[in-house]
Amino acid sequence: MAASSRDLLTPDALSMLLAIEETGSFAAAARQRGLVPSALTYRIRQIEDALDVLLFDRSSRQAKPTEAGKELLREAKRLLQDVDALANRVKRVATGWESVLTVAVDSIISRSVVMEICDAFLALNPPTRMRIRYETLSGTLAALKSGQADLAIGVFLTASSQPELLHESLGQIAFVYAVAPHHPLATAPEPLSDAVIQQHRAVAVADSVPRGEGVTIGLLGGQDVLTVPDMPTKLEAQLRGLGGGFLPESMAKPYLESGRLVAKKVSRVQRISQVEFAWRNPHGKSLGHALSWWLSQLSQDRTKQALLQPHHRV
Repeated sequence: MAASSRDLLTPDALSMLLAIEETGSFAAAARQRGLVPSALTYRIRQIEDALDVLLFDRSSRQAKPTEAGKELLREAKRLLQDVDALANRVKRVATGWESVLTVAVDSIISRSVVMEICDAFLALNPPTRMRIRYETLSGTLAALKSGQADLAIGVFLTASSQPELLHESLGQIAFVYAVAPHHPLATAPEPLSDAVIQQHRAVAVADSVPRGEGVTIGLLGGQDVLTVPDMPTKLEAQLRGLGGGFLPESMAKPYLESGRLVAKKVSRVQRISQVEFAWRNPHGKSLGHALSWWLSQLSQDRTKQALLQPHHRV
């Protein structure tokens, strides 16, 4: 039974093809590889027969790759680089690096700061591949608890959600009720009662947890609602006067100062939420190097403050 191209195109065979290209002849490549010329020639013919192509033009003294040969050589270089990278990654993972680290980030967190942390992490040239997923409300915590994420940034923990998790505070976020200056509530007498607010459309962020399991915050029964996927979109909708709603003060502040939003006092108690970052309890196992590095960054006060100060254009 004839050998298949998959059996013949081994890393060793690809290196042999590259040696022929580098030295310019079968004989020189054979010497470099420690083979007799006939053995090298036989192996090349096996590959050509399996692929049903001619890889090298043998009409002159110098072995010149054909167009098909050039394509195989290009891919051979890439494949061998991938093999080397894989071997290096496996060795480093064996020393305590995770193969993949997934971070769930709530839409209330500054994405630009998360990217800055990613930049610093990838500059270490770690073997760990990074995955960032954006979630909202209880979806951020659900991603962590379900094992879809290794670290969650911007979660709102309750006593019942904490036992299997380790967590640390990022800080507090105060919310302000805001509308566009041309919205009917912009000139309404304060404090706004729930009955008055209920007469106008609310802009709400959709919970990213599967349907039926999420939460809603700040909505009134019977109120018209425009639902958007994340906090930046909620801000955009309120700037356009599409509805009213609570926004983090840090996010709303520049727009309140520029007059593009109007803050309104409401009769209900002001919302102040404790925001955390959390990771799963390893049950006695040591943390991987990648997660440990991220936790050390998140524990810095300056990083915490920056994560809770979203950057938006005014």
